[in-house]
Amino acid sequence: MCGIAGILALEGGRPPGDDELRAMAAQLRHRGPDGAGFLRDGPVGLAHTRLAIIDVEGGAQPIHNEDRSVQVVFNGEIFNYVELRAELEKAGHRFSTRTDTEVIVHLYEDHGEDFVDFLNGQFAIALWDVTRRKLMLARDRAGILPLFWTETESRLLFASEVKALLPVLGAPRLDPIALDQIMTFWSPVSPRTLFEGVRELSPGQMMVVHEGRARVRRYWDWCFPTSPDEYWSAPEAELAERLHELLADATRIRLRADVPVGAYLSGGLDSSVLVSLIHHHGESHLRTFSIAFEAESLDESSYQRMMIEHIGADHSGITCSRGDVAEHFVDMVRHAESAVLRTAPTPMKLLSRLVHDQGYKVVMTGEGSDEVLGGYDVFKEAKVRYFWARRPDSRWRPLLLQRLYPYLDLSSGSAHRYVQEFFGVGLDEPESPLFAHLPRWEMTAKAKAFFSDDLKAHLDGSAMDAFAETVPAAAARWHPFNRGQYVEAKSLMGGYLLSSQGDRMLMANSVEGRFPFLDHRVIEFANRVDPRLKMKVLDEKHLLKKAMARYLPPAIITRHKQPYRAPDVDAFVAEGGFAAPYVDELLSEEVVRRYGYFEPKRVALLAKKARRGSATSVKDNQAFVGVLSTQIWHYHFVERYQSDFTSNP
Repeated sequence: MCGIAGILALEGGRPPGDDELRAMAAQLRHRGPDGAGFLRDGPVGLAHTRLAIIDVEGGAQPIHNEDRSVQVVFNGEIFNYVELRAELEKAGHRFSTRTDTEVIVHLYEDHGEDFVDFLNGQFAIALWDVTRRKLMLARDRAGILPLFWTETESRLLFASEVKALLPVLGAPRLDPIALDQIMTFWSPVSPRTLFEGVRELSPGQMMVVHEGRARVRRYWDWCFPTSPDEYWSAPEAELAERLHELLADATRIRLRADVPVGAYLSGGLDSSVLVSLIHHHGESHLRTFSIAFEAESLDESSYQRMMIEHIGADHSGITCSRGDVAEHFVDMVRHAESAVLRTAPTPMKLLSRLVHDQGYKVVMTGEGSDEVLGGYDVFKEAKVRYFWARRPDSRWRPLLLQRLYPYLDLSSGSAHRYVQEFFGVGLDEPESPLFAHLPRWEMTAKAKAFFSDDLKAHLDGSAMDAFAETVPAAAARWHPFNRGQYVEAKSLMGGYLLSSQGDRMLMANSVEGRFPFLDHRVIEFANRVDPRLKMKVLDEKHLLKKAMARYLPPAIITRHKQPYRAPDVDAFVAEGGFAAPYVDELLSEEVVRRYGYFEPKRVALLAKKARRGSATSVKDNQAFVGVLSTQIWHYHFVERYQSDFTSNP
């Protein structure tokens, strides 16, 4: 992957300057340390920082067609470029490089704006049609790669990361509505970002700017059957084999590179499936990387060792301590460019550093499997809660939740009240597209109790209402399980897992991640699988297990899903105080009051609770990490703006 940035002067706008483009590119060097390229053509300026993976010697960007009438800068990979190139050469196109990037310009020559429909990949593209004076920005279907834009002084600015906009845009301000959304869904509702006035191009969208007017269109989205006869009718065994074939091919084409490719191995089902597919269908030596934790409750290293021995991988790992999380948390937030509610991205950043230090630029990951094939506990809970909603007064129906969480002793009155208060949220509106997520979102939203009165005064309406407006009308006719999948893909996956925890932590160390489960062919196939085969009774990812059982140890197939987590509040506490001085400073009443987002005395009480080791609940953990990361965001992007974003590159 790489970094892209650019400026388009609209009517009356100032044309881009070399110094501006170089300042933008300077903020993206971590995404592309292998070189930089620039283009200025009248109203448009394009910048590119390169991470060389395909055609290492000859793939510098911008890349153009034969007569230079189409220019492109591109972040990502087109995995089916080999097949596309062969077809384009048959049609008479001439290539001057061996890159995947060059297929984009020739596809545009033949198909215009519809060129994106032919791409199997992960991408953020800026294409300049020199003849028509038309700019196109496009983002991949699942939203693996970021692309941000804003307008200022009759100019359109865009970049792979917001920090690349800031040298031209000026000092940023926090968007209170976006923070309110983060404190509900873990991320803003696309296209909003935490930076006021800056928007992301949403997954599966293209922006076309022509003759001073911008239009955005969606070229792809997750969609599901609206009637039972639209599901695949083949037997389960046949569907499992088809899923295996698709995943094997998605993995095979993602191994295409002129540099070595590694894989993350967590020890869970998804990463075990992935490394098994590489082992059995790849042609390269298998190299794996993993994280272990000092805390036994978070550690999965025994399952990692099981898979390493099973497939004979050459493996490297790191053990992440509480101190590691505290030490690297500030830099994590700077790269994430967002407030977060968990520290989990921090170890992922340390893991990508290990990959980089071992000489690897590309790593495969199992991200996306839970959303595509139905793997999260939230989907199990929703099945039980839908059953409960038919008889909300029933006392025995909620007892089924004990099958999911055996530690809930529902014979006690307090546990029963907890189930009623937490899982009973929304039982009166089971047809809401948000139904599956309401309990967790209600819990997360408790962090808003720390908002200052000033920030509350800038909020406009309900965060959940804003999200509901983004769900397509057709969702009312989808199976409830599929509605839950759609919401999960558009909230936690797109805004947090693929961004704060994914792309940003990988690219912080110049490492490209590849995601076979998010191949659009796999998504489209899985979306037509009957939900009863994705989750059979309460067996998550049933069809995936059936498809891959031939390759995996039984213990991997049958193990209970363990969500990836890292130490949260306890990472920052040592011997009755905070382990890092920045925590005391940023949570001090003076700084909290000066930044203005939170109520100082409430934050002081939370900090006191954390210091004495009693901030142990989910609510306290999320609030503490959310408040601290927001303070760090302000420190980096607002308080340090002059020193970090206005100096010469």
